Amino acid sequence: MELSVTLKKLKDRFPDSIIETHSFRGDETAIVKKEKIIEICKFLRDDEGLLYNFMMDLTAVDYIGREPRFEVVYHLYSLKYNRRVRIKAPVSESDCTIDSIISIWIAADWFEREAYDLYGIIFRGHPNLKRILLYEGFEGHPLRKDYPVKGRQPLIGPKD
Repeated sequence: MELSVTLKKLKDRFPDSIIETHSFRGDETAIVKKEKIIEICKFLRDDEGLLYNFMMDLTAVDYIGREPRFEVVYHLYSLKYNRRVRIKAPVSESDCTIDSIISIWIAADWFEREAYDLYGIIFRGHPNLKRILLYEGFEGHPLRKDYPVKGRQPLIGPKD
């Protein structure tokens, strides 16, 4: 099966940073090394043949029991070419960090804060990385699969 334009360009430009690619029913996915996420995202946004100018979503997935445990998942769209691509960057539990992509797509701001809040992934270079859904004193990250099912925490209102 022939690679899509996007996956071929990624493999050609970043041969040592693309872990795996696959395509299924028009959904293109590239699994990339987290150390290159900024360079790869800039390339996807700026390359004239790609122009992924819309970051639709950013989230995380917890694969408890697997290492690397987490994946940060980016869903990108090219308005000009009507193409989508999914970029996945594995993140280990022992080094739960990845570079922020706010400098590329400002829309990443709240998405990165949400992944930090709910999964505990730290986005290096984020200008305001703090909880967005839960209060600052909340303990843990509730979308991690090892978060206690019956975990209870006091509901704390504003201090003032």
